[in-house]
Amino acid sequence: MDAERLVAIGRRALAECRAALDVVAEAWQAQALAQAIGSQLAVSGPQELRGEARGLSEAGGRAGMLADPAVLRAGGPRAAQLTEVADPGRSLDALGTLLGEVGIALVGVACATDEEGLYWQCIEAIDAADESSDHVRAMLHRLALCERERERRRGHGWERDRDREDGAGGREFAARRPDPAEPTASPP
Repeated sequence: MDAERLVAIGRRALAECRAALDVVAEAWQAQALAQAIGSQLAVSGPQELRGEARGLSEAGGRAGMLADPAVLRAGGPRAAQLTEVADPGRSLDALGTLLGEVGIALVGVACATDEEGLYWQCIEAIDAADESSDHVRAMLHRLALCERERERRRGHGWERDRDREDGAGGREFAARRPDPAEPTASPP
């Protein structure tokens, strides 16, 4: 299943949570998905994302180790269904949105609970979502920079082609210095 679809499923599941432990479970589901997306991008994503993608995978993995197995709903992590990250930019953007929503939901649970264990579980999950969000933002920034560079290169290529058509031969017009060996017209 594509990453964007899994993120949409996660967002819907988070929105439908009614119990505090369900919110925490969805937070860990989101971390497992972050780990899976990071792993896939680290192996087969755009070259410029691979280092940061490894960081996302590691962050999601560390967070998953903190998860209480009883908190994850029966059926295991949804991330196991990930088969592709078809559009890295859109997938990362969607994942960033999910992680932000997870953070907000966890703050709500942490503020509403009197149970110390649940409170600290929320704090750990908030930290994990925050770290993963940092990696996602860094990758989105890198993608934007690469896209701007491609646009710039395309723009320069277009200008060269236009100049060639105008007879400039791809050269920029510049003031030409007189060559002392060339005869020049003398004033009358």
